[in-house]
Amino acid sequence: MTSRVAVYGAGSWGTAFSLVLADAGREVTLWGRRPKLVDAINATGVNGDYLPDVQLPDSVRATADPAEAAREADIVVLAVSAQYARPLLESWRELWTPRTVFVSLMKGVELGTNQLMSEVIAETTGAGPDRIAVLSGPNLAREIVQRMPAASVVACAKEATAARVQDACHTPYFRPYTNHDVVGCEIGGAIKNVIALAVGVTDGMGLGDNTKAALVTRGLAEATRLGAAMGADPLTLAGLAGMGDLVATCSSTLSRNHSFGYRLGRGLTVDQAREQTRQTAEGVASCKSIRALGLRHTVELPITEAVVDIIHGGQTPKDVVEALMSRATKPEGLGRGGTVEAGRGSDA
Repeated sequence: MTSRVAVYGAGSWGTAFSLVLADAGREVTLWGRRPKLVDAINATGVNGDYLPDVQLPDSVRATADPAEAAREADIVVLAVSAQYARPLLESWRELWTPRTVFVSLMKGVELGTNQLMSEVIAETTGAGPDRIAVLSGPNLAREIVQRMPAASVVACAKEATAARVQDACHTPYFRPYTNHDVVGCEIGGAIKNVIALAVGVTDGMGLGDNTKAALVTRGLAEATRLGAAMGADPLTLAGLAGMGDLVATCSSTLSRNHSFGYRLGRGLTVDQAREQTRQTAEGVASCKSIRALGLRHTVELPITEAVVDIIHGGQTPKDVVEALMSRATKPEGLGRGGTVEAGRGSDA
């Protein structure tokens, strides 16, 4: 049984997941890049920068030393920003053992390479697919630390590894399921941030629940088309890591991506929205790399394109919404004939 876990990333989700692991009976070392924050966590048991009203269990201790965090840990959880993962993992390359299991909490696609986080982990650590898992689902950190019931998915190519991670984080309030479909879980987790930006924009514009429902449903279609084109099981996108995460992120004011989009919809610039959101909204960067994946796999992603146009193309939310609504009409479906067909995503 796993006894010691290292969590890299002392933001909201990394801290919340540390609490889950501790409640599941694990000893947790939480790495943070800022010594001042680390010292405060160890002195008070509270991460005042991200979860100021949450008392962490005694079995969670913090460190700013990545080597100390890795010591005696047989599971390494990665909760850093997706766009900073590669340089960090490259600098930590010597810390891992041939038995280290990596668990990604990161929900993004790397700019430039357009790689999923599992691919970045494999490339920088040398770990095979049997040692790389992803955890994804409707897991808003603020609700997790309040120990409200939640479920998630642990995906890994090796069933025994997924089950091991599942056991390490199973608590009375946090129920993880296992899955073999790493690509499907990662695509669902990455695209939901982009769709949440779009929903936030329309909420900020005051466009109502009909608009939100349409974006969530067609956003799921985009995720399923792209996932299928990349070899994912479409049923994964209908589960917790797909539809579940999408609904939670698009409907909650606790979502950073939704909040970022909402500010854009209210008329703020991207820079102003970034300043007010403060924490990383992964969809802001990942929308460009997800669009690139769509182009690579010849899958149309109109909502993703719309988000890129607003955030990186300088177009107004009003003009982009009008452009989406004026697209050619067509039958509803996930692919040609209403079925999921990889690379035939013309039905948008």
